[in-house]
Amino acid sequence: MASNVSGAPMGAQVSRRPLATGWTVFAAVLMILGGVLAIFEGISAIAKDDLIVVTRNYAYKMNTAGWGWIHLILGVLIVVAGVALFSGAVWARVVGLALVGLNMIANFLWLPYYPFWAIVLIAIDIFVIWALCVGTTRKAGD
Repeated sequence: MASNVSGAPMGAQVSRRPLATGWTVFAAVLMILGGVLAIFEGISAIAKDDLIVVTRNYAYKMNTAGWGWIHLILGVLIVVAGVALFSGAVWARVVGLALVGLNMIANFLWLPYYPFWAIVLIAIDIFVIWALCVGTTRKAGD
């Protein structure tokens, strides 16, 4: 009996699980984009750039350099999880949800310092969470 490269008999359908598809790829790309933006946000806060305006009379005060390190570390972890998400691994999906949720909270707390940037990153995080929660079920014929 002849077999093909995969070891299955000729004519038998080989069920291969493709790499990430659809919404997972969308989430991975947005995670990488959002992670890079968070890295830039962190670097800007650490460097005490002129983009960050520290104002008074907010309900909470933060050290911008300390929060810059938080944004930088979260950004690097989100980029790594986004790259891992291309493999379609379930662990990358779960880690991605957790990291993006933390990033959304960090950007909410960052609103008084750079509102436009924080709102853009919160919107990206919402799309990522939605795309990761859509699921990976496929039709029976796929």
